[in-house]
Amino acid sequence: MLDLTIVALASLLAGFIDAVAGGGGLILTPALFSTFPNAAPATLMGSNKGAAIWGTGWATLQYVRRVQLPWARLLPAAVLAGAGSFTGAWVLTLVSPDGLRKALPLILLAVFVYTLARKDLGREHAPRFTGRAEATVAGAIALAVGFYDGFFGPGTGSFFVFLFVRVLGYDFLHASATAKLMNLVTNGFAIALFVSKGHIWWHVAAVMAVTNVIGSLAGTRLALKHGAGFVRGVFITVVGALILKTAWDAFLR
Repeated sequence: MLDLTIVALASLLAGFIDAVAGGGGLILTPALFSTFPNAAPATLMGSNKGAAIWGTGWATLQYVRRVQLPWARLLPAAVLAGAGSFTGAWVLTLVSPDGLRKALPLILLAVFVYTLARKDLGREHAPRFTGRAEATVAGAIALAVGFYDGFFGPGTGSFFVFLFVRVLGYDFLHASATAKLMNLVTNGFAIALFVSKGHIWWHVAAVMAVTNVIGSLAGTRLALKHGAGFVRGVFITVVGALILKTAWDAFLR
């Protein structure tokens, strides 16, 4: 009972953070691994996604009601994100992500420094591409980050947000809304793989799903109310925390 309470509370906070700027895995993934240290990593990742997809789905629904998105260009990208996630989850069942774990803090540090240095980054919504070009670039981002999400995962939402801001020219609010759509699809495809391999604890995922939706509801409302500036602030905070956590895991623990 205590174990379920711990991961349920972690899922609540993860849902809130993920709905605003991505990075909910910063909270929930370590909580699962520390609470169930003897479980297979793929099982914990599958249970994580089995819960997170509900909060992500709710956040996606709320965002798309209030934020105008270029659906014709983003839906093909979402399919590619799902394909990448499924492939990454399959690779995770075969090999360890230890090499990526050591590189991740450095990648996140570059994102953090760049975002701080560019104070105007993501404050205005000014897409750099239109039509087929936007669909192609968004698809490339979705495929790469989708693979990462299925294979490893921490910071996936933050990577989606940063790349949609930096490469596509979205503001942080539109980027966060788009990231939710991509994350919804990547989680769905990864779950399909984990289910086929028997790597989800449904009793744990169900409890975490309820609190994840509650946290997601609160986070989405705040993001929509306060806009791109608020999302940028939370994004910087989350990436900073991700740097510390991933560096500790890779080099000090």
